[in-house]
Amino acid sequence: MKDESGSLMQWLWPIAFVFCAGWAIWHIPAFLLDFIPPESESLFSQISELHLRKDVTPQMAGLFGGYADPIDWGALILIPIIFYFGARNVKCAPMEYQDWTSIDRFALFVGRITMILIVSMTIVMLYEVLLRYAFEAPTLWANELTLWIAGFVFLLSGLYAMQQRCHIRIFLLYDMVPRWLQHLFDIISVTLIWFFTFWLVFGSYKQIFVKKFYNWEMFGTAFDPPIPATLQPMILIMVTLIAVQATLNLFADWNKVPSENQSMTDMDEDEIAAIKRGVGAE
Repeated sequence: MKDESGSLMQWLWPIAFVFCAGWAIWHIPAFLLDFIPPESESLFSQISELHLRKDVTPQMAGLFGGYADPIDWGALILIPIIFYFGARNVKCAPMEYQDWTSIDRFALFVGRITMILIVSMTIVMLYEVLLRYAFEAPTLWANELTLWIAGFVFLLSGLYAMQQRCHIRIFLLYDMVPRWLQHLFDIISVTLIWFFTFWLVFGSYKQIFVKKFYNWEMFGTAFDPPIPATLQPMILIMVTLIAVQATLNLFADWNKVPSENQSMTDMDEDEIAAIKRGVGAE
């Protein structure tokens, strides 16, 4: 099997990661009860009842006398293993940023995970449309699951966009100044990103991780997914990773000429021709 960007193996790794991560995230209450059980009896009882209600394999006994069963542990252990091999074997597609380094494999694989999540979200919506309009049997979970996946797509795509240099940048003033001043602008930009990241994490990590994640706050609907308990901590995690990636970009692009930095924002002739054909201009 060819190890190219479009090969089957390039997509099996992110698919496996999404499956294992989804399973582990859904069963986080079991890990909370095993690793950091709440001191409050009422909160312990609340999370315990929640776990019993949401457990996909309730008939399976917990491992080591705890709440998390062997499948839960297997999914948790496989997450870093799959991510390592997926990032190690990721291949850059022709339309992606070509001047990448080995450390960018992390963001590239996150991009692949994001793509799989988009496909998953589309499948869920199509399934809901089919059941609702063809069989008149709408689900109680499709809308909330779509919102949940979309939240992860929005957050994860930020890291991928930063690595690809396809985030919004205004070059009007940047192109008019000498290279040493452009370096200064780059340093100021990254510094401001870290300034925002620091105060966002510093000001909200207690509320998010203690009140949202540790209490495993649910969405409060019929399906009742843990959207607040998962997406709010993910905001802090992804903002931090984006700041790290911005720093890596700063070092990687330091000795490049401005035209190289802007190459990802310029459309080549083939892309322009494809757009014209699509709108019937030629």
